[in-house]
Amino acid sequence: MVRKSRAVSASRPSSRLKTASKTGGKATDVELQLGKRIAALRAAVGFTLDRLAADAGFTKGYLSKIENSKVIPPIGTLVKIAQVLNTDLAALFGNNMPDAANDEAICVVRSWERETAIRGGSSFGYDYVALAHKRHHKQMEPFIMVFPSEVDKDIRFEHEGEEFMFILAGKVEFEAEIGGRTKTWILSAGDSAYFDAEIPHRGRSLRGESQALVVIYRSRSDETATD
Repeated sequence: MVRKSRAVSASRPSSRLKTASKTGGKATDVELQLGKRIAALRAAVGFTLDRLAADAGFTKGYLSKIENSKVIPPIGTLVKIAQVLNTDLAALFGNNMPDAANDEAICVVRSWERETAIRGGSSFGYDYVALAHKRHHKQMEPFIMVFPSEVDKDIRFEHEGEEFMFILAGKVEFEAEIGGRTKTWILSAGDSAYFDAEIPHRGRSLRGESQALVVIYRSRSDETATD
């Protein structure tokens, strides 16, 4: 039986998919290999670049830049790609070699084992540290996210599923577009937000280094099985 992920709806206008220029520092090993892994996983399921672009709701040119490591996309984009390829972020980030940790019912990641998945300098200013990268085929993707102080006014993020955000430190301005109108909340340490991730959203730091625990949930009901 072959599983196929349900095609995700087209994303917002292309201005929201602008590439972010890399700023300073070397790219992480994960970032350097990300494009190659996406290309390999796409080929493994028999998808052309055109097919992946159509199903994920991005342009072929944008996906080509990702596969050729010319742009490092945000987590929301990677979630869409993983959904269409019927995989999870662990595979995109390179944790695709089975080991004992992946097979255990409980996945424990020590503080020193955390992996920086995407750095702010190349992902619209946001840092993402993976918290459950050892576990495959999971329905939740937990991260520690560090907010930038400035975000391009045209940038919003949206993807299928649900998202939970718990502010760990600092103060965050959180925006979401609901019914064509922008709503804004100021969130401090201890505050949280739970929302439909298809709602265009973004956040920026208002004070110091603002961090949040972010959990992205994708229901397996989003997938359909065909013979």
